[in-house]
Amino acid sequence: MTEVPPFGAEEELLLVDPASGAPRGRAGTVRDEADGDLDGEMRTEQVETATAPHHKADDLADDLRRRRREAREAARASGVDVVGLATSPVAPDVESEPGAVSEGRYGRIADRFGAIATSQLTSGQHVHVEVASPEEGVGVLDRVGPWLPALRALAANSPHWRGHDTDYASYRSVVWSRWPSAGPTRVFGSLAAYDEAVAAMLATDTVLDDAMVYFDARLSRELGTVEIRVTDVALEVDDAVLVAVLARALVLTAAREHREGGPLPATPVEALRLAHWRASRRGLGEHLVDPRTGRPAPAAAVLEALREHVADALTDAGDHERASDGLARLLADGTGAARQRAATGRAGGDPAAAVHDAVARFLPG
Repeated sequence: MTEVPPFGAEEELLLVDPASGAPRGRAGTVRDEADGDLDGEMRTEQVETATAPHHKADDLADDLRRRRREAREAARASGVDVVGLATSPVAPDVESEPGAVSEGRYGRIADRFGAIATSQLTSGQHVHVEVASPEEGVGVLDRVGPWLPALRALAANSPHWRGHDTDYASYRSVVWSRWPSAGPTRVFGSLAAYDEAVAAMLATDTVLDDAMVYFDARLSRELGTVEIRVTDVALEVDDAVLVAVLARALVLTAAREHREGGPLPATPVEALRLAHWRASRRGLGEHLVDPRTGRPAPAAAVLEALREHVADALTDAGDHERASDGLARLLADGTGAARQRAATGRAGGDPAAAVHDAVARFLPG
């Protein structure tokens, strides 16, 4: 592995009606139009893109734009549009839309988990960062956990649920937390302990397979990566790239600490759950839990602590200016959730306005 590892991103995208803004279950048709360049999800109103691994953030940004462009072309050829919204501002039309996938693996998940699965219309961004070995990967997982709530907060992009404002910045986080295998994890200390935990989960015969181990960050052995899974899908490409460069910097910082034998965090998983809830509630609008103290602190101070924590990694990757500018932009202009609320506010509270604004922001110009 090179000193600064390659990284890539997956985006789950929402298919919407161009006029009403309501979700539309056209994934099969859209995927056919894309000729294999899009994947499906648990709901027929969603498609997923996945970039190649890249060393440079500019290349990742170009790849994200290209894949969004392809998704948009396929969607519009199918009579719908596509947006980066982590939940739908407009309620689904359950009378006319098929909703949850009923066959194959997703169908088996729906049979087992019921409404948790069939109402799971949420979209996230997952960032993969290469690690030298699974053992190093677990060392990374053990060290990034306390910083993931800050990443969740800055990526918050889901204030609405079924036509209503939830008063959360990332309501997707709340919906996703219903899965019994989801959430933050304890410090494992070794690859053997991580594998034992996953094996114990599988032994309960509750989750179907290890792909349903929905940890906030987990090993992806097939790809040789750590996968950071906490963030909402981004409203705009610049937001997605900011999340990705910060995620890579967190992984690189943690990998170096692991190699140097640095101490493991002592934050209890119970406290991490509360830190994540605070991040999902207000995003950057209120205090977050400072990973250094375990106490509330202004969001701007926690973001600055995050930037300082990963400063060397950002500099080595050539991402320091991009990250600093991106964090400053979010503090000034607001998260995706704030931009959605601004759009609905300009339209007198009409949630469809957030969808139309998201269409414009998906690929400006």
